[in-house]
Order: sequence, then structure tokens, then C-alpha cells
Amino acid sequence: MDTIDQESKLRIRVPLDLDNMSVRYVTENSLYTFTSPSFWTIEKNLFYLMRNSVQIDFDISYKYKPDYFCYDEYGTVQLAYMIMYVNNVFCFEDFDLVTIIIPTTDAILEICKDKFPKQELDELTPIKW
Repeated sequence: MDTIDQESKLRIRVPLDLDNMSVRYVTENSLYTFTSPSFWTIEKNLFYLMRNSVQIDFDISYKYKPDYFCYDEYGTVQLAYMIMYVNNVFCFEDFDLVTIIIPTTDAILEICKDKFPKQELDELTPIKW
């Protein structure tokens, strides 16, 4: 059984990381950089993910637990938001389905090639803060 420490280390290596996929911003004083809550990569590749998915009956034991589902399906909780998005579920409380769409690992790895690259500070979008 994995520990939180082991899961955290695994999460660092997962290429489908929101920090890599979202638009990045920098404050005027350059003290903080942060990502926007954007799912651009998943949204852009949604139809590809859906086309390369399987649909199965939803196991009620995962009700309200997309992170548990993703851990059992993919070995990481990092993909919970992707699973929710693909299944048109926008909060954990709505993760109570009849059937669930599960993108293949190959499809997920393929869209990871389309992630945002790391950007230098001067390439980030400045905000007044």
C-alpha cells in the first residue's frame, strides 16, 4: 500500500499536471507566479479523449470519490479532474454516475505531449497585484 509520501512523489512525475497545462501569470512586482484554473489541454483534446475511451458501469463504491477511482484505475489521483471533466461532472458531490467514460492511458499520454511548456518570467502574462 502506498503512503501519502509515495503518492506525492508519483504525482510530481505525472505529465498531466495542471501547472504544466494552464496559462501562467506573474504579479507586477514579480514576486509570485501562478497558474490559472484552465483545463485548456483537456478541453482542446476532449473529443480525442472521448474517442479513445471505454464506457463501463459506475461502481457505487466510488460515489463522490473521483480521486479514489483514478487511483484504482490509473495509479494516481492526479487524473481525477480529467475524469470529472470527461464525464461532465463539475464537483465531487456530482460524481454519482450510471456509467463512466474512462480515457485510455495511451490517449492520456498522447495529450500530455500537447501540454504548455515551462515559461520564463518575462514570457508570463503580467497582472496588477
